[in-house]
Amino acid sequence: MTTNGRKLIVVGVDSSALSIVALQTARRLAELLQCRIEAVTVWSHPIALTAPVASAEWSPRVDAEEALNESILKAFGDDVPEGLTKLAVSGQPVQVLVEASRNAEMLVVGSRGRGGFAGLLLGSVSSAAAAHAHCPVLIVHPPEKE
Repeated sequence: MTTNGRKLIVVGVDSSALSIVALQTARRLAELLQCRIEAVTVWSHPIALTAPVASAEWSPRVDAEEALNESILKAFGDDVPEGLTKLAVSGQPVQVLVEASRNAEMLVVGSRGRGGFAGLLLGSVSSAAAAHAHCPVLIVHPPEKE
């Protein structure tokens, strides 16, 4: 698939260490495949008994955008890949990533995100994305310790 004349690699980013590795992996692939990168993070309103009200002091969208920016800084420092786009979307992570995969050559996600338990080999988001994406999915695992 192409967007703006260039192929696209979508990366799921949740500010976990593995999503940083996913961004770095996507960069290497993007250079080889002449693709641009779209970093996608998903946010939602917290579950509460009353309707959540965003204020000047707090907004889940702003928090998500800041976390996405911090993840990109951790992954690339000042050397951000040319053409990288950032997208913070409200919704459920699996649904958002599967929809984003419609326009992508590849979807890259970490094997576990912020919600994962140490003993799990594959997180629920990564396994569901792999099962339902509209493109190939690369699931990044933690580097082996030496």
